[in-house]
Amino acid sequence: MDPQKSSKRRRWHWLLTALVALIIVGGIATVFVVRHVYNQNLRAVSGNQKRIIVTIPTGSTVSDIAALLKNNGLIRSTWAFEQYVRNNNLGADLKAGTYALQPSQSVQEIVNIISEGKISTDLVTFVPGYRLDQIRKVLIQSGFDESAVDAALDPNKYATHPALVDKPVGANLEGYLYPESYQKTAETSPEDIIGLALDQMSQRLTPDLRSAFSKQGLSVYEGITLASIVQQEVPAYEERRQAAQVFLKRLREGIKLQSDITVIYGAIAAGQDPSLSFSSSYNTYENPGLTPGPISNVSESALEAAVNPAATDWLYFVSGDDGITYFSRTLEEHQALTAQHCKELCNTGN
Repeated sequence: MDPQKSSKRRRWHWLLTALVALIIVGGIATVFVVRHVYNQNLRAVSGNQKRIIVTIPTGSTVSDIAALLKNNGLIRSTWAFEQYVRNNNLGADLKAGTYALQPSQSVQEIVNIISEGKISTDLVTFVPGYRLDQIRKVLIQSGFDESAVDAALDPNKYATHPALVDKPVGANLEGYLYPESYQKTAETSPEDIIGLALDQMSQRLTPDLRSAFSKQGLSVYEGITLASIVQQEVPAYEERRQAAQVFLKRLREGIKLQSDITVIYGAIAAGQDPSLSFSSSYNTYENPGLTPGPISNVSESALEAAVNPAATDWLYFVSGDDGITYFSRTLEEHQALTAQHCKELCNTGN
């Protein structure tokens, strides 16, 4: 055999062996790196334990769910999430529904929650400006038994709750159930939801807010009542501050509030159709001062407007067809603005 050819053959054999070894080592290293990255991406995003509500629609794919979780800051990587689900054959187990999840939970924990429905939840939402009868309807529509809801709305059940410390004896919960979305699981009772809403209201009724009501010459209950009227009358915060100024000025000068929405509330509370001519203790065209109590729940901005009215000197306002509230100082100005800007709403009685 030619020694030169034999040497070349050995050299190629060595190079081939080295190349194969390099490929094997590289492959092992790649697997190690990929595995390390994969495991890192299965970890929790952060230590934040804030609950984030996500809803997985019916028919969502694993990719859809991964994108939803990533967009809500609940997982590090859509790829790692999808791979984990595939590795564990859990794709068919992921259930549609609403879940309360946390950035402090790992992919394993999140998948476990979604696949087993451990804290599968509905949301019970009290919309800002909802009356007590509307909140009752929301609770019943959320699956609670009607009699259980009626029992849960009994204020005597929460007599010691700090939110109700200023509520007059005999008054119902109107105005005190803070507008927010609340979790509902299979174990949740309507009392739990009411308790959470009262907790939220208590957080807003701070010592500073109570003191600010007093400076306006109002009790806390009267302050909530004023805030509920402002809540219903105008939508924007700055307009609410001006509306609060109008009502406070009228109260101080002994002028009737003349609020349409209080008249309508009186009719509804009496079981009648909404009407601007219904005679009741809530008719502020007939009766001086505030209504006997709140006419709806109140948002934080309405409470703030009631204690921080605008530094204006208005005495009238009207909501225009264009959604803008027009304020004025004299009856003549008010009538002119009404004729100019409230042709449809004012003619229909809305």
